[in-house]
Amino acid sequence: MELSEAVPAPAAWAENPNAGRYLPGAAFLVAFVPDEDPNLEPTVHIHSHDEHVIPYEIMRWFMEQVADQVEPCRIAFEHGESEAGMFTQ
Repeated sequence: MELSEAVPAPAAWAENPNAGRYLPGAAFLVAFVPDEDPNLEPTVHIHSHDEHVIPYEIMRWFMEQVADQVEPCRIAFEHGESEAGMFTQ
């Protein structure tokens, strides 16, 4: 899972009312939820050369999203399923 700062969509998209106004920028927080071993905990990697200020509520939301992926990965492991990449957001 990745957390990135939104960047404006290309100006050409403005003519399409169904097009999004923003796109994800480069990820500066990347969370890895291991699905190959239920004993491993998620890890968060910081990828940034610049300082980023993350509001507390956004960080909480992101970590809740990460936590919500742990149980499905552990259940899949117990059932012998390979879920690698399935929960990427």
